[in-house]
Amino acid sequence: MWKRLAREREIVVTSNGRPIGILSAVTPQDLEESLAAIRRARGIAAVDALQRASVKRGTDRMTLGQINRVIRAVRRARRR
Repeated sequence: MWKRLAREREIVVTSNGRPIGILSAVTPQDLEESLAAIRRARGIAAVDALQRASVKRGTDRMTLGQINRVIRAVRRARRR
């Protein structure tokens, strides 16, 4: 496995044929940079998913006033 990882640089780990993880070759010098890149990619994917969901619900067309009213309503409900 370790020789293959050194050769291929990334390996998809599966369980029952379904992907569950990724092994990625790193060096001590690029470990933090690699982790930061993975975290950035996850953040971008999360924002993309939120934007697609907003378009699907139609909330992408809300005005700033509408958004602020929703925020105020949620905050009032939390205080109760």
